[in-house]
Amino acid sequence: MNDYDITVLADLFAVSTGVRPDDISRLPGAGSNRRYYRLTHGGDTLIGVAGKSREENNAFIYLSGHFREKGLPVPEVKAISADGMYYIQQDLGNVSLFDTIRQGRTTGEWSTAEIDALRRAIEILPELQWRGAEGLDFSRCHPIPSMDSMSVMWDLNYFKYCFLKSTGIEVDEPSLEKDFLKLSEMLLATTTETFMMRDCQSRNVMLDASGKPWLIDFQGGRKGPIHYDVASMLWQAKARIPNRLKDELIDAYIEASRPYADLNPDSFKTELKLFVLFRTLQVLGAYGFRGYVERKPHFLESIPDAIANLRELIADGISGLPYLSYILNEITGLEQFNASSKPQRSDILTVKVSSFGFRKSGIPSDDSGNGGGYVFDCRALHNPGRYTEYRHLTGMDQPVIDFLESDGKITDFLEHVFALVDNSVECYLNRGFTDLSVSFGCTGGQHRSVYCAEKMASHLHYKYPCLVRLQHIEQGIDKTIEPSTK
Repeated sequence: MNDYDITVLADLFAVSTGVRPDDISRLPGAGSNRRYYRLTHGGDTLIGVAGKSREENNAFIYLSGHFREKGLPVPEVKAISADGMYYIQQDLGNVSLFDTIRQGRTTGEWSTAEIDALRRAIEILPELQWRGAEGLDFSRCHPIPSMDSMSVMWDLNYFKYCFLKSTGIEVDEPSLEKDFLKLSEMLLATTTETFMMRDCQSRNVMLDASGKPWLIDFQGGRKGPIHYDVASMLWQAKARIPNRLKDELIDAYIEASRPYADLNPDSFKTELKLFVLFRTLQVLGAYGFRGYVERKPHFLESIPDAIANLRELIADGISGLPYLSYILNEITGLEQFNASSKPQRSDILTVKVSSFGFRKSGIPSDDSGNGGGYVFDCRALHNPGRYTEYRHLTGMDQPVIDFLESDGKITDFLEHVFALVDNSVECYLNRGFTDLSVSFGCTGGQHRSVYCAEKMASHLHYKYPCLVRLQHIEQGIDKTIEPSTK
């Protein structure tokens, strides 16, 4: 299937509710090729899913039904198209665990509410893993029923070809393959008869109005060791959970597992380190593929945090894998991943990122004297300023952010913009240029252009060792963002 027919989702909504939707809004996508839509009629809302894999859809639908029979907190599938390519599911709202821990992961200051949200999420994992496995027909999982040596090698080679090769490090293939096989044996020696969600991270945990966690995106789940999901959640690169808090949450997980297994804390934590290593290699492969191959720049922003996880693992020591340890030391020592390689101010590239209004101040002048850069017109995007409830807000306010991201068009727009600007930034860094300007304009310089400038500034900050000067001209905001030390 090359195209998506959202009229099918409208029909499924009507089957489920008895009425056709008033509105269908595309939701921002993540790393998959599935598309998500919110369908509404009055106070009724459902989520529509359009997938490209019937087998993947079937796995989610089966697993959702099975888990709900066990009383587990997953969304209910309401209606399915005849060809199995579309389905409608329960709407769990807009608040993910990732959103809820925003303050902690961005500032390092973790509130009691954020810690409690993480604890509630980690404590429901044993229920999914053990109770979810009871009576589960693993043959209906997709693409394979259980974690095995073949699937481990898929992920390790994903890392090798999509990330490691991009670094330019010379690799002794036989030695690396030998350690990959050894790591596979070590991982598979730790077995449990449990369900492994596989992509168990804070973006895939939704919180309802009461703060109760719900699990989504488990269509790639299979039988596998309990450690993998714990590693996925606590070592998620962008979550940036500090070690002291990880230790508390691991203890909370072990305690929540008591009804199902008597886990030895020391043994579990020792075994967990191997899965943290494996998961980190897998996500680096994913970031490389999505970022370098599919040209989705926001995935590249997570690489420095994943490299930081690798540094900690290496510091603790990785026994039995000498060549892999050597390769990981080489990776973490590369200049582009080294916090100590921060450029001196005299050599630094400064990127001025501006928002402006075409009807107000107009295209900003270039005060560097170079006269180079980009001006992007955001006026083709849906304008929040047309609606009374957004007129007093800006593109930095969450209601406006939600509005702009609701149909996915601004995300697609920025993916193309990022690709263009990235080419120039990389060229400028290589050639020692010092100034680049990137400006976004909309009608009033208040909503769309502000949102885009904020996203661009964040993207550049986390991806490149450059200084970002962020200006919102119509709001009178001018601030400097120092190069990231991540």
